[in-house]
Amino acid sequence: MGLVSGLTAILKSVLTLLLLNFHQGTQNVLESLVPKQFLQRQSRECLYNRTLALYAVEYAAAVYVDNPPSLLAWNCSRCQGLTAGFKIEELVVDVPHCLQAYVGVAEDLKAIVISFRGTQETSYQNWAEDLYFRQLDLNYPGIEDAMVHSGFYSAYHNTTLREGVVKGVQAILATRDDLGTIVTGHSMGGAMASLCALDLAANFGLKDLKVITFGQPRIGNSIFAAAYYALVPNTVRMTHSHDIVPHLPPYYTLLGEKTYHHFATEVWIFKIQVGRLQYEFEEICDSSGEDPDCSRSVTGNSITDHLQYLGVYLKRVDE
Repeated sequence: MGLVSGLTAILKSVLTLLLLNFHQGTQNVLESLVPKQFLQRQSRECLYNRTLALYAVEYAAAVYVDNPPSLLAWNCSRCQGLTAGFKIEELVVDVPHCLQAYVGVAEDLKAIVISFRGTQETSYQNWAEDLYFRQLDLNYPGIEDAMVHSGFYSAYHNTTLREGVVKGVQAILATRDDLGTIVTGHSMGGAMASLCALDLAANFGLKDLKVITFGQPRIGNSIFAAAYYALVPNTVRMTHSHDIVPHLPPYYTLLGEKTYHHFATEVWIFKIQVGRLQYEFEEICDSSGEDPDCSRSVTGNSITDHLQYLGVYLKRVDE
């Protein structure tokens, strides 16, 4: 009996070693496929929190629900999972401009959450604003020579969005002083989320601000990008593989400060194919906002990559 027990123990040890070697070998194979510059930079300090990003993408998806009563009651199909228990303070629906946003409290995150809806594929008004690349001056205190996309600026400032969002934030802060603020959005909603965060920081003095956007376009010139990053440093712009939208409006190196320029920090989700299997990795990009080794290293030609982030589908749903 002792001999059998001894042989069993030896067999278990051998199998454990084989499994460990197999796992290590698989890991080595995957790492060998990742570009070396990415492996060398994984230790860079960054405010990126993947768990928080998973929360944010669900809030960014929920704002696409085209059913105000279910959003107000927070019982829609996208009001479950990580966002369960969220309480809306203000729902803003701007029908003439096909815009939507909400403000509420997530007790588990100890935060006010603000989410902006992205472009509606059936909304010609939104697409006209997305494609209207003319820049205008941003008249915010202490920010000089910053230029922003006129369509995005107007969608936030010259509609009911800003008034409704600020009203909701102020109503919550009037009774709570223990909450931070998280602002999120996808596509054009990401652009408005960023403008909202900057507005809250520059014009209302909010300090504890976190911004996580998904597939957002460029908003303004390099002076705007630098001013934004100085006021809202806790910002993560997630981009996905060949997503077309982060490449718009185009970045023209020869135009210098006049060209559209992303702000930091980008987190690029890129794909690697191994036979029939596809793996996704996340790269924390540099502080320039225009890291040539991240999304700018590939062609932006995919709508499919634009509509899905972290396994969540980001598109309008009727309920």
